[in-house]
Amino acid sequence: MPNIKKPRQSPGPKPPGNGCVEKATSLQFGTMPLFIEARANTRTESAKIRNRRLRKKFNGSSEKPRLSVFCSNKQLYAMLVDDQKKKCLFYGSTLQASIRGNPPCTTIEAAERVGEELVKACIKLDINEISSYDRNGFAHGEKMQAFEIAISRHGLLYR
Repeated sequence: MPNIKKPRQSPGPKPPGNGCVEKATSLQFGTMPLFIEARANTRTESAKIRNRRLRKKFNGSSEKPRLSVFCSNKQLYAMLVDDQKKKCLFYGSTLQASIRGNPPCTTIEAAERVGEELVKACIKLDINEISSYDRNGFAHGEKMQAFEIAISRHGLLYR
């Protein structure tokens, strides 16, 4: 007699509902509820989520670019971004030798100089205002405050 394979049968009808199993069943333990525990977002995850949500709302153009600032534990980085053309119009950081100067300065003084260089670049590019100030969800530290004071003196950032 030849070997004839039987067609596979489906496991049966799907349980009603949205596909989530509400109860786990077992022959030994009976019916047990299934609990799903959610964890809270960490501080950095929350900052990234806020930043993503804000980037959807604010888009920079060549006339009104977005000012994006990142502040690490040691340095400060600032960019003017044209989101429509996906180009960086200005980049400055406290690591640049032109900003640090010949007699070395502190990072807070360098952050203030980054703000002054940003204002000079805005004047050169004929930019009078920015569309949004993107801190990337970071808190206002000393470096960030020195940078903000330097650019608010020239009217780019309203305080």
